[in-house]
Amino acid sequence: MITYILQEKRFLFCLLLINFFGTLYGYYWYEGQLAATPDIFLVFVPDSPTASLFFTIFLLFFLFGKNIPYIEALAIITLFKYGTWAVVMNVLTLIVEGSIGWQGYMLIASHAGMAIQGILYAPFYKIKLRHIAFAAVWTLHNDIIDYVFAMMPAYSSLNKYMNEIGYFTFWLSIISIFIAYWLTQRNKPLN
Repeated sequence: MITYILQEKRFLFCLLLINFFGTLYGYYWYEGQLAATPDIFLVFVPDSPTASLFFTIFLLFFLFGKNIPYIEALAIITLFKYGTWAVVMNVLTLIVEGSIGWQGYMLIASHAGMAIQGILYAPFYKIKLRHIAFAAVWTLHNDIIDYVFAMMPAYSSLNKYMNEIGYFTFWLSIISIFIAYWLTQRNKPLN
């Protein structure tokens, strides 16, 4: 039943629109940070909207029965990572500040959805080990840009915890890469 729904054209089109507009909003949300970002880091700063962009591209191709494995690998890893990361950061902000407003709750719900949708579509990805390796390098490189070059998303109330957040983020990347491997490669011969 769930497999049927995930492949149903109207559902896919709605999911495509939600991700498209969510991606646009995400880039808008980063507008201030992007304006202050050196050009060399621009592609790595808007983490969540770029993850949803990868998934939006996947959905567009999937609607037409096509696969793009490098994008699929980037989507599953980054959707799970940044979806989970944003949920955790917003919950931590709630704990530290005592409130997060409606935007914080919206971010929790939308980012939880990001993490879940990337996982749900795992059976449809045509990912091989080389695609996961490429996405793993991208993801870990992004961690270096965020936490070595200080390009991470701004959560002012959490600034004093940046070392711990950076450490958590690194391990979340490793877990995300492992999940992508497990869901797409566990029953395949090495390729």
